[in-house]
Amino acid sequence: MKVLVRENTAEINVKNSRFIAEAFIVETQAQARDKLHEQKKRYPDATHVCHCFVCGKDGQTNGMSDDGEPSGTAGRPMLDVLKGSGITNILITVTRYFGGTLLGTGGLVHAYSDSVKEVLSTCQTEELVEKKAFKFTADYHDYQTIKRLFENYSIDGLEENYSDSISASGKIHAVQASDFSTQIQDITKGKVIVEFE
Repeated sequence: MKVLVRENTAEINVKNSRFIAEAFIVETQAQARDKLHEQKKRYPDATHVCHCFVCGKDGQTNGMSDDGEPSGTAGRPMLDVLKGSGITNILITVTRYFGGTLLGTGGLVHAYSDSVKEVLSTCQTEELVEKKAFKFTADYHDYQTIKRLFENYSIDGLEENYSDSISASGKIHAVQASDFSTQIQDITKGKVIVEFE
């Protein structure tokens, strides 16, 4: 499975109806629901805000909605395209502004499917790698030594908070977590313990 590197937007026009497709990074069904709620607030004047999402390392959690379009003309075709892409931890919303011409059920299926294809065609993705969140606290001297280790590992979202000591947190590839922890304990002679969530 793949995951998004960053969020993305695309737009198509079908018989004067605007279809704005947006792809978001979500890791759970609850996050997808929260993001969808934000989207509906962001487009209060839109005719419909349809969506589909896929979550989980095997894409096992998914859902969709027609949001008032005729049943089966929006959410289901959107989800079918998304599932076929092999991307997980993603929510796609398609916001429609009605252009005055009815598209019919076939036209709607095509418009919503094409919207998802359009946004996915320009999405940057990477292979899904299981990551573990870590945190530790070290004094200034030890932290300078630890920091040199970072370039040997795949670390994302590193945050450093400086006060009397330095607190560091981030995510590391799960396969590297144990070695990372051992190396830090070794070079600080057991003073610094890495905690994993």
